[in-house]
Amino acid sequence: MYNGIAAYQASKLAVVLFSLELQRRLTATGSPIRSVLASPGIARTTLASHSRSNIINRFTFLTNTPERGALSLLYTATQDVPGNAYIGPNGLGGLRGDPTIRRQGENGLDEAMAARLWDATADLVGAIAR
Repeated sequence: MYNGIAAYQASKLAVVLFSLELQRRLTATGSPIRSVLASPGIARTTLASHSRSNIINRFTFLTNTPERGALSLLYTATQDVPGNAYIGPNGLGGLRGDPTIRRQGENGLDEAMAARLWDATADLVGAIAR
């Protein structure tokens, strides 16, 4: 049975793992390019308002305005952050607040899983160098 939350979590983990492997490959080639992750937390946008739980409208104190949510992305693009950094809000649970470098979860640091995801992606799209 489909579980929307589980699918969302799996998709976010895949993004984190893909970034980890991309940074490993960039570093291995001596590239100055960095792979970094940015999260707006939960921003009160029309996209977020379509949530089934409607938590956005009930708990606005836990969310960012769209402008504040954009700060993590702007910070990531304009500051000297290390490769594979994760920038997100500094508030409770990373849901809202000012941008800061946050610690990634342990699953997002699994280099073997990241390499397997990269290889599976390469097989599926046939366009990514191994």
